[in-house]
Amino acid sequence: MTKQGFFVAGQISTKVRVAIVGSGPAGLSAAARAAALGMSHVLIEKTDHLSDTIFKYQKGKHVMATPSNLVLRSDLDFDAAKREAILATWDEQVAAGKVNVLLNGEVTAITGEKGAFTIALKGKEPVEAEAIVLAIGTQGNPNLLRVPGAELPQLQYQLDDPGEYFDEHITVIGSGDAGIENALGLAADPAQRNVVTILNRGTDFARAKGANVKLLNEAAADGRMIIRLETSPAEVKPGELVLDTRDGQETIRCDRIIARTGSKPPRAFVEACGVTFASEQPDAFPQLSPSFETSKPGIHVIGALAGYPLIKHCMNQGYDVIEFLNGNTALKPADEPILAEKFAGLPGRRSVDEWLELFRANIVILNELSPLQMRELMLDSRVHAYGADEVIFVRNDQGSSMFAIAEGSVLVEVSAEDPSITVPIGQGSIFGEVGLISGRRRGATIRAAEPTLCMELSRTAALKLMATAPSAARAVNRVFIERQLLQIFGSGLTAEDVAELVDAAVVEEVRAGKVVVQEGADDKDIFLVRRGSMIVEKDIGGHPVFLSYLPAGSYFGEMAVIDGSKRTATVKAAIKSEVVRFPGEAFTALLDRKPRLREKALADMAGRREVNQFIESRKDSFGGAVDYYSRTAQFLVDNGIGEATDVLLIDEMLCVGCDNCEKACADSHDGLSRLDREAGRTYAHLHVPTSCRHCEHPHCMADCPPNAIKRGPDGEVFIDDTCIGCGNCQRNCPYGVIRMDAKPPKKPGLLSWMLFGAGPGPGEASYSWRKKKAEASGVEQAKLAIKCDMCSGITGGPACVRACPTGAAIRVSPERFLSVARLVEETD
Repeated sequence: MTKQGFFVAGQISTKVRVAIVGSGPAGLSAAARAAALGMSHVLIEKTDHLSDTIFKYQKGKHVMATPSNLVLRSDLDFDAAKREAILATWDEQVAAGKVNVLLNGEVTAITGEKGAFTIALKGKEPVEAEAIVLAIGTQGNPNLLRVPGAELPQLQYQLDDPGEYFDEHITVIGSGDAGIENALGLAADPAQRNVVTILNRGTDFARAKGANVKLLNEAAADGRMIIRLETSPAEVKPGELVLDTRDGQETIRCDRIIARTGSKPPRAFVEACGVTFASEQPDAFPQLSPSFETSKPGIHVIGALAGYPLIKHCMNQGYDVIEFLNGNTALKPADEPILAEKFAGLPGRRSVDEWLELFRANIVILNELSPLQMRELMLDSRVHAYGADEVIFVRNDQGSSMFAIAEGSVLVEVSAEDPSITVPIGQGSIFGEVGLISGRRRGATIRAAEPTLCMELSRTAALKLMATAPSAARAVNRVFIERQLLQIFGSGLTAEDVAELVDAAVVEEVRAGKVVVQEGADDKDIFLVRRGSMIVEKDIGGHPVFLSYLPAGSYFGEMAVIDGSKRTATVKAAIKSEVVRFPGEAFTALLDRKPRLREKALADMAGRREVNQFIESRKDSFGGAVDYYSRTAQFLVDNGIGEATDVLLIDEMLCVGCDNCEKACADSHDGLSRLDREAGRTYAHLHVPTSCRHCEHPHCMADCPPNAIKRGPDGEVFIDDTCIGCGNCQRNCPYGVIRMDAKPPKKPGLLSWMLFGAGPGPGEASYSWRKKKAEASGVEQAKLAIKCDMCSGITGGPACVRACPTGAAIRVSPERFLSVARLVEETD
């Protein structure tokens, strides 16, 4: 017996039928199956204990057994339990099953051919094997944090025991299961008095299990955890961490950093064994056959190294790979019945493997996925067969899923008035990605041009695919950039016309306030605002003059490219944004090939030159008006207009404080106001009350379990009847415009109040009245999320604006309000 309590065979043959490298869940299951079949084998483990993967989990971690609908196929038991219980069970079963284990066996090289491999071990005699199963995982190759100060001792990549730390400010970096579980462990015991923060550079925890995300949000709601979305580390300092946030840089106290930023396959070692990877990208996985065999005959790969990290999947693979080696070629994976049912309604008689290969080979974004990754993705997706001219979805439909075309093609109806005006999308491409990325309703009606096979990926499945399969993320980004270019420039351009620009495009994340283009600079690139927004300023007499606002979908920088001049204005990020950078040379070449595009670009440039000439001609007379306007514009950007699509503003020089706006809002929405007039901030006479901005990329949509938050046809963000009252949206909104409240009892009518004094009168009833009536009814209403919906479906538009007797309340889009036209009005 070893100190871990498991049996180690006293004699290991120098040559075995199969050598299994790595004793994680996949390797253990494979070795247990080999032992059960009486197949000569050895399980080689680098450390002095079994299952280093689980062993390195934090103490007391609850290990989940997902997916729940997948049958476990293994000689070892596994069910959801604490880390310690699972390890003890496996130790006992490995010993009882007489599994041959070689501990402290560090593999330095694998040479030879199928039937005659030699495994070199550090400090030990080599092992010979007819076949090899690599189950080494990726845990030993963590992605290192690449920021200034990353070498400081407060940064660590492993958490062994959350109970070791007391009275510390701890930041966990990573939005996957490991990061979430570390954060939950550190915040579990209030007696430790830790202040725990978890950072997520995005808005969704796409990589994580739903149960973990739920626990994380509950911890945040209870005040045990701080979740910071759209936030990434910028610099590590002693006792501090500098963050890049949506609104700019911020420094927080930080005694310890736990970085759980994922890991990469040990590519150099695996390639030295003769194994080919799916691509040259550093995060690619090995090419595998359905029987887990690599491009090197006789070497098989299972587990996380195959791109399939869930424990139950790994254990099933371990069982299956030994069965394949034992000649059981008819064995089908455990998920076969589930997938067969999915494909049953498709035309043609194909096996599950054939269907998976058809979708993988024909759909560009899936080309680099392994058969194992395809199976996992398909479990969370749907497949459809459409007849010619069958409508797939309709303009303004709700929907955030993404479609991929495996066979056939579709037509996009680009004109709402004339459905005969269409643009084709062919086999291999995707559609619906705009709804996926922005959350907007469907922008066009799409129908099948011919008999068409499509794969529909739910928002969750698509985001997880992009987060865990970088090749898919690159393919989706390429399509998105290509279509943005075609939409912005038009002029009869095709995908082939912009291919050179798309190939050279670089997506860059820009923190709030960072300058993208500097006035007077001589660079020649052009930029597309992919996400967020930019503000344009010109220096006049040493003061920045606010010229305009550029929302997502705008482009800039073309003036210097077309005429070779220096930059005439400064462009910087209003909030944390993404821009796509295109080299000026490629854009110039495109203009040379496409005269109509040059004409359009020159027309756009002429409009911007008029703005510059206007500023230059009036700079001596602007005086205080310019400074006042620029400061006002900056105030609005600081208060959320930088990411708004529609914002409520109140001119306090006109406002008489009657609160008709709040009353009208309440009476239009079941008696609860979505507006707090007095709350919010004011600059000069301009007040930004607490009311929804209907952000371009709504924070409230992140982590909505029932997907109850949607965007309407006019850009309004609203909450539908499927809300469950979890409060995630309220916590995620940075502007405090979402409230949780129960639907109040129905009030008596206006006439009853006027004539008989019945009820509380116009507007939102007092809390005491609502509580008294609710208690009298005996029916307790659940608290749900409520917010401004721009009075969607109500004739006449927003009630708050219509009810204002003086015209003080207005709703505007930022690009309309933040423009040089306002400056002209102020100075003329």
